[in-house]
Amino acid sequence: MTGPRYTPLVTSLPATVPFVGPETQERSRGRPFRARLGANESLFGPSPRALAAMQEEARYIWKYGDAQNHDLRAALAEELAVAPQNIMVGEGIDGLLGYLVRLLVAPGDAVVTSAGAYPTFNYHVAGFGGVLHKVPYAGDHEDPDALIAKAAEVGAKLVYLANPDNPMGSWHSADRVQAMIEAVPEGTVMVLDEAYVEFAPEGTAPAIDPDDPRVIRFRTFSKAHGMAGARVGYAIAAAPLIASFDKVRNHFGMCRISQAGALASLRDRAWLDEVCAQVAASRERIARIARDNALTALPSATNFVAVDCGADGDFARRVLAELAERDVFVRMPGVAPLDRCIRISAGPDDQLDVLAEELPRALAAARC
Repeated sequence: MTGPRYTPLVTSLPATVPFVGPETQERSRGRPFRARLGANESLFGPSPRALAAMQEEARYIWKYGDAQNHDLRAALAEELAVAPQNIMVGEGIDGLLGYLVRLLVAPGDAVVTSAGAYPTFNYHVAGFGGVLHKVPYAGDHEDPDALIAKAAEVGAKLVYLANPDNPMGSWHSADRVQAMIEAVPEGTVMVLDEAYVEFAPEGTAPAIDPDDPRVIRFRTFSKAHGMAGARVGYAIAAAPLIASFDKVRNHFGMCRISQAGALASLRDRAWLDEVCAQVAASRERIARIARDNALTALPSATNFVAVDCGADGDFARRVLAELAERDVFVRMPGVAPLDRCIRISAGPDDQLDVLAEELPRALAAARC
């Protein structure tokens, strides 16, 4: 009796989970975390209007969601001053990245990213047989010039930039990003991941030109809107590329509860402003906690702070492990020299109180 006949590509791939979730870690540990500060979720929660809309929509869960995401696309288009034909809604940025790679990357095609940048993008590229070419960060920033140069060198189908950046929290100005778009080689599409853009200083995002075929932008309701579990992301791009998603996407992939919550959240600007203010205050407190422990908090335009532990990746991994032993969930970059840091999500005071209590003990244990 034979089993499944996997494709050669799938046979060649390892079984990979880009992020091991806190629930998985809690099950293996046999106890919950006291502070959940590693997944860059919004610990401040979603808009009360979004919660009410989702609760109301739950009565109609027997219905499929609108396969066209019509109302949400129209509202996003109005918010962004683009046409609905320039918007695609999908199952978070992760899901949309998978569709984009499926559309554009054939086995053997070159794709360029930064060493240490968002690993789920790399996971999709590998899953469709693309060949990843990675360039180093310049300090704690992704390097637009190096990315473009490598894309031209290898004839890349896609070149990826997150602005603001995950995992370092750094950012480039709108002018710098626009200059990168202008330099994209012929035949390459720039993937601009703006998951954290709501937290960034004014002037971080370039003005949207939805008809520019050189770039596709991704945004999400998972971060500032506090709806990570609802899985709602969207892409902004030229209409022909957006229309191409209909060739491969899961047309009923969006839950109608998620659609209703995202629409209500989009209309609650006051809540979004309040969350961004709370995140800014939380970043300041994380920086104080770092200073109190003789560590350095890097500047951040996101809802997390990268904290330089002052040594190498091995030491930072020990700090991470010791924090986990003390029931504090954080994460860290995976590539040197970024891995000298741990990455701490913004959160309310009760969560940061636990961090302030346990970080000195974790550092002392890591130094033994």
